[in-house]
Amino acid sequence: MIETIYIEKKIKNHPRTKFILNKFKKSRLLEIDKYTEIFNKRSQNFRIQKANPNLILAHKNDGFVLPAPEGFGIGSSENFYFSHMFNCIYDCRYCFLQGMFSSANYVIFVNFEDFDISIKNVINKNINSKITFFSGYDCDSLALENVTGFAKHILPLFKQYPEVDIEFRTKSIQREPFMSIEPMKNVIMAYSLMPDLMSSSLDNKVPSISKRIKVISDLASKGWKIGLRFDPLIYGQDWKFLYENLLEKVYNSIPLESIHSVSVGPLRFPKKMFKDIFKLYPKEPLFTGPLSNSKDIISYDMKIEEEMSVFCKNLTLKYLDNSQFFRCFA
Repeated sequence: MIETIYIEKKIKNHPRTKFILNKFKKSRLLEIDKYTEIFNKRSQNFRIQKANPNLILAHKNDGFVLPAPEGFGIGSSENFYFSHMFNCIYDCRYCFLQGMFSSANYVIFVNFEDFDISIKNVINKNINSKITFFSGYDCDSLALENVTGFAKHILPLFKQYPEVDIEFRTKSIQREPFMSIEPMKNVIMAYSLMPDLMSSSLDNKVPSISKRIKVISDLASKGWKIGLRFDPLIYGQDWKFLYENLLEKVYNSIPLESIHSVSVGPLRFPKKMFKDIFKLYPKEPLFTGPLSNSKDIISYDMKIEEEMSVFCKNLTLKYLDNSQFFRCFA
């Protein structure tokens, strides 16, 4: 339950603002001038606020589409991302957002049409390149779809550009609007996964792995392309056994021809971000494991990263082609 919703005065009469507010009729409404008054306010405790976050409805002024970080991609020559929302309804212990933002409140930018304009501009400027857009780098792209309707809004745009890919990355079990429309060949439904034992400890408030696999199976059967994202890879006791069970279960649960790509990524944090997250969870075993500091990046030792990546790749190549496997470092 969202107790308080902050609304920028500029968009208080926006049709999408009214659409969202209609879903929270019991919430307290407060008008503000700018979302940063609440979201960027100092002396906030992310961990305390995460227990009962509020919602902020805002107008985004710039930075609608940004180049993806180096090392982030699935084969295209040009990669971009956009986020219609800041923060996530889930509470994963390894999430970089808790080190990026001081506030755990959710921000939804309601001016979707400006995202459309920026996406079209990027496409037109890269007309001779293979492009992939990633939805939801600063949030889960689908977890609040029933509130925002962002995917439903943006899909028709990408239907106009069948040569341009869009990936929706999520841990949710959101099926709509995808089960109600015809699959699009340039849309990738990408799911973050890790072994059950690790997920039950680290993926707080997230649907179980079995529920996520069921949704993946349903969407694959419908005809949607699937991306499997084993990111971050988590090291621990019996990790080989756990990941082998997970990968075997996934590959035997969905049609292999539906899989667009598989990627693995290491557990990595910039040093300053890691310090901020560690302050929130000083007793979290994940952050007291075999981590090292290299070039101001906190991560597992390179030997551990390499061993885990190669292990998952070798398992994957029993089912898929090498061209479908990617390593991401962002």
